[in-house]
Amino acid sequence: MPLGTYEEARPRARAIREQVLKRAMPPWFGESAVLRFSSDPRLTEKQIQRLAAWADAGAPAGDPRDAPPLRHWAEGWNIDAPDVIVQMTKGVDLPASGDVDYTYVIVPTGFGEDRWISQAEIRPSDRRVVHHAVAYIREPGSDWLRSAPVGVPFTARTLKDAKGQADAKWTDSDLLLVYAPGSLPDRWPEGMAKLVKAGSDLVFQMHYTTRGAAVHDQTSIGLVFAKQAPVKRVLSLQLTNDRFLIPPGVASYTAHVFGTLPGEALLLNLFPHLHFRGKSFTYVATLPGGKPQVLLKVNWSFEWQMSYRLAEPMLFPVGTRLEAIAEWDNSRNNPHNPDPEAAVTWGEQTWQEMMVGFFDVAVDPSLDKKAFFAQRKR
Repeated sequence: MPLGTYEEARPRARAIREQVLKRAMPPWFGESAVLRFSSDPRLTEKQIQRLAAWADAGAPAGDPRDAPPLRHWAEGWNIDAPDVIVQMTKGVDLPASGDVDYTYVIVPTGFGEDRWISQAEIRPSDRRVVHHAVAYIREPGSDWLRSAPVGVPFTARTLKDAKGQADAKWTDSDLLLVYAPGSLPDRWPEGMAKLVKAGSDLVFQMHYTTRGAAVHDQTSIGLVFAKQAPVKRVLSLQLTNDRFLIPPGVASYTAHVFGTLPGEALLLNLFPHLHFRGKSFTYVATLPGGKPQVLLKVNWSFEWQMSYRLAEPMLFPVGTRLEAIAEWDNSRNNPHNPDPEAAVTWGEQTWQEMMVGFFDVAVDPSLDKKAFFAQRKR
């Protein structure tokens, strides 16, 4: 619903009052005593009380001469005008019902030289059917998914060789970016960017859900090039636990995963991912010689899978331990629970579960993901 003018907002004054008093709007689900977030849209207590008082007074109109200019909303891309748009060579036709396996499309970038990416955005052509999308960077020389067709949608099931099927389930290739409902496009701080090497392909990984009618999606990715070589390279890392078993009917079940950073890094962004039974997701950091500190606790909302961008990067020294803790509600009290009688394991579909704690870090520009983790051996 538009709320850009007085005439649009006035009929909804009571609903606005209710939503802001219970802090349901603007949407924000993170709690942190350690970090501040540039993506935090919450209202101040003064703003909340002012809106509530306005509604209680009958939502009177102000002086039109005091009205601010109408806000300009982006049309099309939410990033700056892309230097390049990489679109699926061929779109995907989705059935009206049933589960859809993860669908992949490999698209060559055609880059004749290395490109540093300062902004990126994934735009599905039909957002209604995209549960999430991940864009991976397949560098020249990588043998990942080399048996798969280029430019043609495929799934693990349609690949004939065992290696190709395994490749569709896991990769150590770097992420370009992730899209989910409520998430933001990537805009890296000044002097930071992601690297897409000359001759690389982008691999679209699409998780589709059906909606009762046959539809077509042809997702695109917009890229903005950095104007100069960065002082830091951005890497997207993740903490993943795929070996949990959530018992039937349990209102609170937790799983953990942790890792130790082999090199110095600046933390830029946190982005958790669960499915319908998700209840909370917590990131905990232990710096060398220090005590564990909760960086972020997210009271999970499947409809708003938000990016938690730090207002100021946090330095992680070598040896920092980062832990993720996921909590699920598999009881009947969870209104989103597909089946409280089921024992739940990792799976691609929303009636199954996942536990992925994405986080973005900035490192020395000479390091790719493999070289970053190779520091552990030294």
